[in-house]
Formats: sequence, structure tokens, C-alpha cells
Amino acid sequence: MLRVGEALFFYHMTRHIISILIVLALVGCGGSGKTSKTAEQTRSVVKEISPAELLKQRVDHYWDGFDFEAGERVKDLNREDVIYAMSEYVTIIPAESADSLMRALIRRASTSHDMLDYFATVCEIVLHNPNSPLRNDEYYIPVLEELASSPLLDEYERIAPAYDLDIARKNRIGRVANNFVYTLEDDSQGELYDIKANYTILMFSNPECPLCGEIMRQIASSQLLSVLMQHGVLKVLTIYPDEDVARWRKYIDNIPAEWIRAYDKGQIISNERLYNLSAIPALYLLDKEKRVIIKDGTSVADIESVLMRN
Repeated sequence: MLRVGEALFFYHMTRHIISILIVLALVGCGGSGKTSKTAEQTRSVVKEISPAELLKQRVDHYWDGFDFEAGERVKDLNREDVIYAMSEYVTIIPAESADSLMRALIRRASTSHDMLDYFATVCEIVLHNPNSPLRNDEYYIPVLEELASSPLLDEYERIAPAYDLDIARKNRIGRVANNFVYTLEDDSQGELYDIKANYTILMFSNPECPLCGEIMRQIASSQLLSVLMQHGVLKVLTIYPDEDVARWRKYIDNIPAEWIRAYDKGQIISNERLYNLSAIPALYLLDKEKRVIIKDGTSVADIESVLMRN
């Protein structure tokens, strides 16, 4: 099966290139050895096809090879192919256009209940599944907004996207993160907003999470992050969000002592859905005003990259 979106894109590009070659051949047949005005114009046209324009063509026609009128037959498609196509699509679309493009895609898929449900599932797998490397709330929010208001879904079917939308809209990149009270080992308390530092790494973790331990080791061994912490530019706040505090207390010595090691007393963060805790670990990078720079990540390298640029 040809990957969705490739066929028409390459068809248009091939026609465009062939047209240019034909013009060049006709120009070359003049045989005088002189550069004609037409040849100069052709070269100018070729130069004007910028990478940005090529990308726009690809994005604009990416889904043209997909049969959105398939109805029930959409279930016969190889879902892995469509998941791959969606994964590729969300990596090539410009971030500044993601809202309108994802919204337009869901509207295009709203030809039937079956088609809409199919694309809703594919988007959930690519953009929302905790194990997806392409998980991205900013791209998923317009999808959820369209689903939550779709006339093709009944009131019960709209409950799940509405719930996910409420969570996704919290702690968005560029906005101030939700404040909360944390409790330390000695039962004293503090608030996220009271942490004084240019940057704060907020990490939700639990003792039984192997990846949590690996990320902690990466943070602790990072020369850049260590220097920033030593100068008070960066602070790390780790939060245990679950209820087995005794287990957390036994584990606490595995967390660097210079970090703020805390737990969520009464599971307020979870109960009030202040943060999306469907996947652990979850890393947030916040600026001095506690605006979100990185949301719900797992990459220490991404945090280092941001801090090196600032």
C-alpha cells in the first residue's frame, strides 16, 4: 500500500519537474549556444521553488490519496499504515499551523461516524498515548475540540473527548502552571509558586518506576544542570503523587538530597486533576514566573537544549 499522502504529492511534483525539463529541452534545441530569455525565465522559476513551498505543497495534498468516503470500509484498512501516515503528517506540519490543519483534518474525516471514529482513534494513538514519542497536547487539543462538538457523536460519545480536553488544556506551553502544595519528609509544606529560581524542573515520579530512576540519574549526572543548581539558577522538585507515603519514605534516599523531595498529601493534584498523571514519569520545565516551557516530557536532553539557548 502506498503511504497515504505520498501518491498525489509526487504526482504533482513529477508533472512540475517534467514540465520544466520539457521547456529546457525545447530551449536547448535552439542550438545557437546562446542563452535565451526563456531559459533565463525557466531557471528563475526553478530557483523560486523553495523548500518551504515544497513542504507546503506536501502538507496541502498529504491526505488527497485517502478515501474519506469509505464509510464502514475504513475498518478494512491496515491501521498501522494510517498510524504511520499520521505520525509522518504531524512531524511535517508547521507548529504555528497545527491547530487549523488538525482541525481541518478532523472535519474532512467527518463524512461518517465510522470515518470520524477511525481518525479519532488514530489521533489518540499518535498524539495522546503515553507511550507515543509524538505525544503532543497542542496538536491534540483541536482534535478533541472537534470531537467534543461533533454532531456525529451522541452525548455519551462526547464525554471521553470532553474529559481529555479538560486535562489537555491545563498547564499548556507558554502559560502559567497550576500551583499546588507539596509536603516534605519532615511534614513541612511549601508551594510550587514559592520556589525561587529562574527555572524549575518539576518531576512526577514513583519508586516502582524504572524510567523515573533513569531520568533522575540523567539529571544528577548532567554537568549543565549541576552547575545551574549550584548557582541557584535551577531547582528540581520531585513529587510522589500516590498514597503509599511509607513506600516513598523508604525510597527517598535514592533522590538527591539537594533536590526538593516531596509528596502530594491527600492526592490533591490527582483528585483535582491539576496535572495529567496518566503517564509517569512526567517532566515539566518552568521559567521564573512558572510558565510552562516543556510539558509532560521525559527527555533530559530537551531540557538541557532549552537551557543552553537561554
